[in-house]
Amino acid sequence: MRPTHLIDALLPRFDATIVHEISVNAAPEAVFDAVRSMDFLTVRSPLITTLFTLRNAPGRISRRLRGQLNPPPLPALRLADLFDGTVEGEWVGLAEDRPHEIVFGAVGTVWQPTIRWHVVAAEDFASFSEPGYAMMAVAFATEPTDRGATILSYEARTTTTDAHSKARFARYWRLVRPFVRLIMRAALRTARDQAERHAPQ
Repeated sequence: MRPTHLIDALLPRFDATIVHEISVNAAPEAVFDAVRSMDFLTVRSPLITTLFTLRNAPGRISRRLRGQLNPPPLPALRLADLFDGTVEGEWVGLAEDRPHEIVFGAVGTVWQPTIRWHVVAAEDFASFSEPGYAMMAVAFATEPTDRGATILSYEARTTTTDAHSKARFARYWRLVRPFVRLIMRAALRTARDQAERHAPQ
């Protein structure tokens, strides 16, 4: 697997990580572009849809009880949108090195029923240290093979900014780790299928 230099610079120390990879019958440039343009909202299965619904339910109920409107659903969620500035939200495009690696991340209290997000600019992410938060960075990386294919990998890292948050995150992580792995593997398969569909025959 290719060393993930960008994520190492952005989040060198972490409390939890997940790494997985998949073989893609396409060149690294095509695979990288497929990841960058992939709509994460299309990464779906009945189980994943149920997980997202359950995860978002507390926030929706809380807003309803306070008489607040739930925000409209995003039309799409692509890494390209994060880096091109066409979408503003909790997740931020952090760094990219085409066609080798692309990294995005967010800061928030993920263990709470309603997450409290702290939007951080890409240039401030690595130095963020305000207590009470988890910092998450996800990298997709490509590595060409000698058979003309590409190994596409992801690494999802999380660190916390104080001991209390670390303990709370550890309890949360034991519950959600299998589901995070499921979602990220589905994202790899979606990117693979998209890259192979557009690869020269």
